Amino acid sequence: MARTKGSFFWKLLGFAFAIPAGVAMRKILDRVWMRARGSAPPKNPAAPGTKWSEALAWAAASGIGIAFGRLVAARGAAGVYKKLTGKLPPGLESEGP
Repeated sequence: MARTKGSFFWKLLGFAFAIPAGVAMRKILDRVWMRARGSAPPKNPAAPGTKWSEALAWAAASGIGIAFGRLVAARGAAGVYKKLTGKLPPGLESEGP
């Protein structure tokens, strides 16, 4: 039962970090795109009216940005979990090199 509580707490903490990280990353991506390209990012890159170059650039930028935001959120949540419980979250029990 303790494992279930720990897993639930870890998932809840991950959710609490993921939402603001996703919102912040989206805002950052939009601002960077506006500065670099001088126009708003494509609303729907798959739309026929969107140029291939813009669609591919937006896909690459958003993919990198979202992956970075996800990493920041996961590491932040893991740090808080470890600080509160004294151990690593479920699935991350072994620390890297």
